[in-house]
Order: sequence, then structure tokens, then C-alpha cells
Amino acid sequence: MSHCANCAPHSCAGGVLEHPPVDCPSCAGPLQEQAMSLLAEEENQRLARTAAQVEAEGYGRLTRVEETILFLKKMGCHKIGLAFCTGLWREAHELTKILEYHGFEVCSAICKNGCHPKRDLGLSDQETVRGCADEVMCNPIAQALVLNEARTDFNLLLGLCVGHDTLILKYLEGPASVLAVKDRVTGHNPLAPIYQAQGYYRKKLYPPRED
Repeated sequence: MSHCANCAPHSCAGGVLEHPPVDCPSCAGPLQEQAMSLLAEEENQRLARTAAQVEAEGYGRLTRVEETILFLKKMGCHKIGLAFCTGLWREAHELTKILEYHGFEVCSAICKNGCHPKRDLGLSDQETVRGCADEVMCNPIAQALVLNEARTDFNLLLGLCVGHDTLILKYLEGPASVLAVKDRVTGHNPLAPIYQAQGYYRKKLYPPRED
């Protein structure tokens, strides 16, 4: 089992493996051969090459939105799918205007489409945000189906909840990228607690264990 997050040298990034751990995936010959074989497929080649080109052109200079636009243009995409959370409608509206300004056609799908109550999930009143099981549930599978039906060239996810993003990625037929994720506490910046894990957020992220 690989433990790259605990590897201090990260010598793989330099191109020369020095004292790799026993579970280093870089030393897993069959796995790396399989990965390179899959990478040789035409669509994967285009995605990987374009991603590398955008990384080089935008490194430390372009925002994620700018890099996304550059990537979509280099990939020759025209119809863009946008799956967003109702709580980020303003951001989705502005993003749509930006994408359309750059010549893209945007098909957007909001998370609450379908108006299905959370009661349909078997949830009780106590298990909902507003204390009522008639509260409308998020519908990521339908979001995926809407974008699939539109035959989008590429899809962007904006502010979907944990788990809802899992479902839409499971059913999307076209390629996708996450522009932003949901974090109501940090203004949708989920890395903020990580940066403060040994400071202000220590007690939240490392609570006392119950023996």
C-alpha cells in the first residue's frame, strides 16, 4: 500500500529515485506499465498534454478560472456543462457570463432540480438542515443526466457538497474538472483548516480521543 503523503524525499519529482520506500509506487513496474499504456490512448494523451501545457503557461501567473478557460480552448471544447450548488448561484451566473464572453456555450444544472423532498431518501425531520423532511434534496444524478443529454464537451463542478460530487462524477459521461468545492465555514476554502491544523484548528482536527 502506497504512503506517498508520508514520504519526505519525494525524489520522484526530481526524476531520480533515491532511497525510495519499499511501498513506492514509482517502483511498481506492472502498475507503471499499465498507467503508461492507458496514457497512450488518444483522448488521455490530449488531456495530459494540454494539462501540462496549461501548467507551464499559467504557472504562478493565471488563476484557476483563467487556467480552466485556457485548457478548454486548447482542448477545442465548445459546449461546457456547469453543475452548481444553489448556494453558489451568483458565482455560477458570473462564471457563465465569463465563459460565454470567451465564446463557449454553457449548459448549467442546479443541484435542487427535480424538487424532490429529502423524505424520498428516508430522512427524518431531525436529519435535515431546516428540520423538515419536505426540504428539497440535492439531485446530483439528475445534474449528470442533464449534462449528458446536452452532450457537453467538458463539465465543471462548482460548490457541490461532499458525496453529491461523488454521485455526479459517477454518472457523468464526459470529462470533468472541479472548479471549487463546498465549505460553508471557510468561504469554500477547504485548505484553510489544513494550514491551521497545528494552530487555531488543532482542537477541531485533533480532538481528544475517547478511550
